[in-house]
Amino acid sequence: MEKTPNFDENKPVIPADQAATGPKSGERPDQGALPTNDHYDPQGKPDADKRVFPAPDNVSAKNKNPILAQPPEEFTGLTLGKPATVAAGVTAVLKSMEFSWGEAGVGRGTHALLKLNQKDGFDCSSCAWPDPDDHRSVAEFCENGAKATASDADTRRADPDFFAKHSLVALSHMTDRDLNNAGRLTHPMVLRPGDTHYRQISWPDAFQLVADELNALKSPDEALFYTSGKVPNEPAFLYQLFVRQFGTNNLPDCSNMCHESSGSALSPTLGLGKGSVTLNDIHDAEVIIIMGQNPGTNHPRMLSALQIAKRKGAKIIAVNPLHEAGLSYFKNPQDYMNPIKALGTLFGNGTPISDLYLQVNINGDMAVLRGIMKHLLAAEEAAPGTVVDHDFIKEYTTTYDEFVETMRNTSWDDIEAMSGLTRAQLKEAADIIGPKQKIITCWAMGLTQQKNGVMSIQEIVNLHLLKGAIGKPGAGTCPVRGHSNVQGDRTMGIWERPHDEFLDALKKEFNFEPPREHGWDTVEAIKAMYEGKTGVFISLGGNFLSASPDTEFVAEALRKQSLTAFISTKLNRGHLVTGRTSLILPCFTHLDIDMQKLGHQFTSCENSMGVVSMNKGILRPLEGEMLSEVAIISGIAISTLGDRTTADWVGFTENYDTIRDAIDRVIPGFEKFNEKIRQPGGFYLPNGPRERNFTTENGKANFTVTDMVMHDIAPDQLVLMTIRSHDQFNTTIYDYNDRYRGVYNERRVIFMNAKDMADRGIQDRQLVNITSHFEGQTRKLEKFIAIPYNIPLGNTAAYYPEANPLVPVASVAYISNTPTSKFVVITVEPVTELVATGHGIGEHVAVTA
Repeated sequence: MEKTPNFDENKPVIPADQAATGPKSGERPDQGALPTNDHYDPQGKPDADKRVFPAPDNVSAKNKNPILAQPPEEFTGLTLGKPATVAAGVTAVLKSMEFSWGEAGVGRGTHALLKLNQKDGFDCSSCAWPDPDDHRSVAEFCENGAKATASDADTRRADPDFFAKHSLVALSHMTDRDLNNAGRLTHPMVLRPGDTHYRQISWPDAFQLVADELNALKSPDEALFYTSGKVPNEPAFLYQLFVRQFGTNNLPDCSNMCHESSGSALSPTLGLGKGSVTLNDIHDAEVIIIMGQNPGTNHPRMLSALQIAKRKGAKIIAVNPLHEAGLSYFKNPQDYMNPIKALGTLFGNGTPISDLYLQVNINGDMAVLRGIMKHLLAAEEAAPGTVVDHDFIKEYTTTYDEFVETMRNTSWDDIEAMSGLTRAQLKEAADIIGPKQKIITCWAMGLTQQKNGVMSIQEIVNLHLLKGAIGKPGAGTCPVRGHSNVQGDRTMGIWERPHDEFLDALKKEFNFEPPREHGWDTVEAIKAMYEGKTGVFISLGGNFLSASPDTEFVAEALRKQSLTAFISTKLNRGHLVTGRTSLILPCFTHLDIDMQKLGHQFTSCENSMGVVSMNKGILRPLEGEMLSEVAIISGIAISTLGDRTTADWVGFTENYDTIRDAIDRVIPGFEKFNEKIRQPGGFYLPNGPRERNFTTENGKANFTVTDMVMHDIAPDQLVLMTIRSHDQFNTTIYDYNDRYRGVYNERRVIFMNAKDMADRGIQDRQLVNITSHFEGQTRKLEKFIAIPYNIPLGNTAAYYPEANPLVPVASVAYISNTPTSKFVVITVEPVTELVATGHGIGEHVAVTA
């Protein structure tokens, strides 16, 4: 393999690499004739392993293992401010510039931002919120997109000299922010048995090392191949092809830990495990319900769409335990460029977002929806034909009568107890929804990572079926994906339980027999590693250690591997907790120019609303030996498979059009892929529910009848959910601040209701220890700072990955097997060591525990 090629601006351009003139965008999208490939069918999914594994000793782990799996406990100096009530505004603009220019430089950073999310530019590597079909502004990005782009464009280098100066022990004592700020990975590195430092290795030797380890396994099923949602379609397709030609379906991915619950709920009810709306539908909705989602931090560009809807008269209902700035008011930075709106935006309060804010108990959303629907059914009985869409129900749905009986049999006492809300509060929501038909419900991991996540989303579907609010403009379901191509990776076949139809298409295209036995998802893969059933773990992007639950359990599982290999752009904690041998294989980012033998290559991503668009790098890569993800996967495949492979890996690397041609023939919805991807703005994948074509087993949209599962919480116990800070995207920590919640320069905090603190003798900013409780087991973390916050009684929140060690690996959502990071039963006790002051950690004080 060659070193990173120098970009030649005078190099002849390949005609096929040019964007074709496509149809006028902005219209209702063409859905295509065939159903899209959908990998969210829960039918046949075996029950999760119900065994409860030993609980790790989180507190003493740092003494047993000098290489820290958890972030260091040292405080960075807490300062508290008043929580914000307005999202974005001037501060967001200034922060965007600060990050962009600080890490990438003024010229390089500005050039990157001006091409970010443009039709002739590159796709943001953070969230999967869609871009407008038609006009796009000059600055088509948000603050967190600017942070992600600045991080990708970083000119600092984590090169061989850097690794020579820093042992794994020393690196593990750095904060996650400082690991990311070490800079771009530039050379392949190896850690051999007994080494204390990563050392440089050549690409051919790295590929051969992976091949030797894989081919030495007794069975291909002893290898695990993890995928991050940041990976574009083309390398994702090649990755699953290589893995299946190697002989296994062990393809755990980040979907298993985020929106698996969405797919598990949507596929059997609507026939497609994806959302049914477009961005224009958001603009035209009459009612938008936002559940378990914090768009101001996690999907900031969504606020622009909500603003458009509000200005058209939409009502927004927010359902969330915490009051979030992005669900309160929004100042659109784009308005500063409009002379008419600029002054009002600068000096006013911004656009009000939520008309009704329901502070639900963690894991109580299912009860909220039940209560709303009970009110709607009562209103329909009082005025028949005015609330429920009986024509839609009769033509398109099943099991309506059973659903109605279940609603009637659900008691208001249970609804109020589980939701933490009153019957009157839920009637306010029902009164907003009742007379409207254009209704959209949006949700994210605040629902999917609940114990009742799948059932909560099924109740969302029930609500939409009750109202006929699906399959028409301005109405439908909207699971908001958290990473740029997490939805596309699943479409490309990154999935541990492939359909026979997909495998048959792979067999026909590449003339080999794919494995048919299902593989392990993320949770089951962790258990398999821990039990010594696997020997090789390969990660295509991501930070598996810090994204997973039960951090010390996962660390022990990784240490039992013979080889761990990480295809990455930047250093993270996951690279430090390794198997006996470990590799770091540096790859390009979305914004790096990818020059191969046949010219400047591009990839593609699928956003939250099923639009597949081009991603074409625009910055010269840093000097070094980074390769594209396509080249790395192909190099591993060639070395590992030898003459066993039937794929043209060299051809794939030289010209990515050949990959898209194969995708065209294998995956429904991608017909004429190379032609459609060159249309400005990309193309929509087929979406049955959007057209009221419900491709379930019975051809109908199905009401779901489930019991409302209640969970007993002891009087001294609380419920914890893990959350992101504002200066964070997934496991990547850009800084220590959470501006919207008023927390600065610190991450080891726990947000608590003031009465819960008083009942436990906990003072404002006092240090506490946290213990989680699961099936008789306990997991403990020490030295978190308690902060009183506007959160319902009995509920708490803390940042991940710091709080991940409290989440038991065996605690998963019903049906989807997703870790329950939004439902952790805990106790909190004060300690007598230290109390935080307004400027950091204060002096020793005598506080009675």
